Amino acid sequence: MASLYLHIPFCVSKCHYCSFCSAASRPQLYKPYISALKRELFLLAKNNNDLKIDTLFIGGGTPTCLPDILLLELLDHCFTLFEVMAGAEISIEANPGTVDEKYLEMLREKGINRLSLGVQSFDDGELDLLGRLHDSEKACQTMSAAVRAGFTNINLDLMSGLPGQTSASWQCSLAKGLSLRPTQLSLYQLTVEPGTPLASMVESGRLKLPEEEVVLEMDDLSVSLCKDAGFGCYETSNYSLEGYRCRHNINYWRNDDYFAAGASAVSYQHGVRERRVKDPLVYTRLIGQGRSVVTEREQLSREESFRETVILGLRMGEGVSREALRRRYGLDVDSYYGPVLEKLIKAQLVEMTRGNLRITAKGWPFSNRIMAELV
Repeated sequence: MASLYLHIPFCVSKCHYCSFCSAASRPQLYKPYISALKRELFLLAKNNNDLKIDTLFIGGGTPTCLPDILLLELLDHCFTLFEVMAGAEISIEANPGTVDEKYLEMLREKGINRLSLGVQSFDDGELDLLGRLHDSEKACQTMSAAVRAGFTNINLDLMSGLPGQTSASWQCSLAKGLSLRPTQLSLYQLTVEPGTPLASMVESGRLKLPEEEVVLEMDDLSVSLCKDAGFGCYETSNYSLEGYRCRHNINYWRNDDYFAAGASAVSYQHGVRERRVKDPLVYTRLIGQGRSVVTEREQLSREESFRETVILGLRMGEGVSREALRRRYGLDVDSYYGPVLEKLIKAQLVEMTRGNLRITAKGWPFSNRIMAELV
């Protein structure tokens, strides 16, 4: 069974904080890009006979800025080329304001069974600062439309640590999100990426980020409010109800193999990571010329892959399986890390359970430091 990621690099407009590969206001590229993506998928299927898809994730960008006919065309192509397993998780990202109930019904009828909505905040002032096109009311309307369309597995993205954000405003946003009854929450701390409009505003002093102690208060609120609502933290930034963890993302965090297609998409097979060209126009042209769209290829050594698997696995609440590491790499975390791991265990930042190495509750606030020591 396999995981497949498809990248749709288009948005209606670029958000102020976004450094992802996405192109705003380029609808003339939609049709040729989808044709190129279909061609890459055809070659992928040709070179991997009998590929059985267990998780499919369509991300971006904003996939739902595509006209429904193009998205249907892409989905039909995938389902023709690949065998989709019974019970497969099929996800798509969407932004409020880019979908209505009819569009959502089309997605659900086509087989998409997991929806991830990029809400980011339920505070209209914060949404305006981020450059989002929707307001809080539109986010709520989209969530209601998704439920009416038949979606029973819905993730909401929310962001903390925003300029001007307070613990109180974060609590209101999170409480509002929980009241809409999603099955998962992805709660991300803002990262100010160099070169973005938001970075310029912060560097110039026009915007001020919250103090560290305020951000820590927001983290504590995330844990307590989600716990009270029955959401478990299964990864650093992700909370879900029982039975609704994102299987596709868990595959990433376990550092297992996955296929990918589309501009800037990254695949990982047998220790080899490949990244495709970022610009959707260049991607489309290269596909049309029958040329490779892979611009970066990295072959990881056994130890590099081992360390990466440990670091990614530690992002999850359950940690990383020591036995799985031994089977996969012939290496044991105890002997490999030696005194470094002993020091972290002694400080009660990580612990060995019966089968796993994981970060402790005390260690979570220092997770970046822990991972830096083990990388």
